[in-house]
Amino acid sequence: QVQLVESGGGLVQAGGSLSLSCAASGKRIFNLYAMGWFRQAPGKEREFVAAINPSGGSTLYAESVKGRFTISRDNAKNTMVLQMNTLKPEDTAVYSCTARPLVISITAGEYNYWGQGTQVTVSS
Repeated sequence: QVQLVESGGGLVQAGGSLSLSCAASGKRIFNLYAMGWFRQAPGKEREFVAAINPSGGSTLYAESVKGRFTISRDNAKNTMVLQMNTLKPEDTAVYSCTARPLVISITAGEYNYWGQGTQVTVSS
């Protein structure tokens, strides 16, 4: 079992930045898990944001965040970070951290473990 806890959400003005963190705990070995971020805005379906492979050497981004968001991980600290820059009102959503064994994916249904989510609100 892997437990995931997000932190770092909040309210920011458009054009601003936020950094989200995901801390993993449990008996599994963190560096065997691909990690990802998904978000869900009110009335909308959950959508892929970014993902990173177990070593941190490969990343994927949604087109809507490419060039603005950066995903990274520190396997020694069992943490993952999503740095979000140049935020837009349409980035407003609950952001959730997720994990799955080994293989990076953009599909929510392929992830096994989920955090509770953290709210990000971008004002115009």
